[in-house]
Amino acid sequence: MEMTSYDDGVPSWVDFSSPDVDASVDFYTSLFGWTADEGAPETGGYRVCRIGDHQVAGIAPQMQPGMPPAWMTYVNMSDADAAAARIKDNGGQLFVEPMDVLDIGRMAVFADPVGAVLGIWQPGTHKGAGLVNEPGALCWNELLTTDVERSKTFYGAVFGWTATTSEGGPGGTYTEFKLADRPVAGMMPKPPMMPAEVPPAWGVYFAVDDCDAAVAQVEKLGGAQFVPPMDIEPGRFAVVSDPLGGVFNVIALRS
Repeated sequence: MEMTSYDDGVPSWVDFSSPDVDASVDFYTSLFGWTADEGAPETGGYRVCRIGDHQVAGIAPQMQPGMPPAWMTYVNMSDADAAAARIKDNGGQLFVEPMDVLDIGRMAVFADPVGAVLGIWQPGTHKGAGLVNEPGALCWNELLTTDVERSKTFYGAVFGWTATTSEGGPGGTYTEFKLADRPVAGMMPKPPMMPAEVPPAWGVYFAVDDCDAAVAQVEKLGGAQFVPPMDIEPGRFAVVSDPLGGVFNVIALRS
């Protein structure tokens, strides 16, 4: 699906903070068939990845050496400063105050009250991912949290999300965040098999044609599988990591 704009409160972009941008570019372009644009000098080495002419994700040099490599989700907001004020008012912590990124957009980075890190994106010339829900492109964003109810309250206040929780999922329940009746993100309790030291976090899902083949390719390229391919209602998915330790999900969506 091609995208030219996003409603407020909808995840619109993801990027990877890497200690070795060239190695990450090699891995993800080989896995997903992306090309990676060389950024202008003023972008600080940020690489925009594409499928054809469509921007789909970013790979950025790690700003704080020693931090774990990680994928970041950004939620579209037409007023980043107003969103930042709501974040503070509702118990979140701003790591990066709203700031302009050239003419590309305005961004902020924060942690919710439970500790999961998320970004805000106020679009300028960059509107977000130009392709979603297609092989190689972003298709879902999901929060693992240690406090479902507190997270529901916080994200409802900040983004206007409503939350519908049902039984099922590795954590025992699964929550869909919605705008009106449109699902925009998911949430589940951190599964008990995950180590205690793993903090709450937002995860990203990329669509693939064949989940098992994608996992095999991840391993061939030096990555690893954390959760082997399994069938769930939306399709067949797995949790994997790249060779640097960045964790992400792949899913073959049901047609």
